[in-house]
Amino acid sequence: MPHRILVTGGVRSGKSRHAEALAGTGRVRYVAPGYPPGDDADWAARVAAHRARRPAEWETVETVDVAGVLATAGAGDRLLVDCLGTWLTRQLDEAGAWTDETGWGERVDAATDRLEAAWRDTAAWVVAVTNEVGFGVVPATASGRAFRDRLGALNQRIAAASDRVHLVVVGRVLDLSAAPTV
Repeated sequence: MPHRILVTGGVRSGKSRHAEALAGTGRVRYVAPGYPPGDDADWAARVAAHRARRPAEWETVETVDVAGVLATAGAGDRLLVDCLGTWLTRQLDEAGAWTDETGWGERVDAATDRLEAAWRDTAAWVVAVTNEVGFGVVPATASGRAFRDRLGALNQRIAAASDRVHLVVVGRVLDLSAAPTV
């Protein structure tokens, strides 16, 4: 049985619902690496919708340390990480990417290396959700392009270390696991 599954797709494609269905019922640790909603009404509504869909027995862990959660999870654990795009946003924020602080790229690279290693080595069954941003328009800002490029690279690395890769498009799931890599 595959124990590392990456689910990707566009915004509102159904990827989170698909990942939740893969996780099933019972004891699941839902890892939320994004920022708490704060005063952003749209973000708060999205978080609330995700929470409402989750079974009551699921544990929620809000942390940017996804690598730490993966590294300490055991063979009997089931994890759902939603989503790698919000994890990357927090890494870019903390590294000073938006203000072009010296060394931000190296700090993000180091965090990405830790995440990939933890993903590859985890004993837990885990599914992660990520955004496929390469299908859209080219961002008009340098920070938007940096995010898109970094997320594309992160997605390729996590996909290469995954047992299964699913692409969700308009609520339909395509299994890319047997597709050739570039």
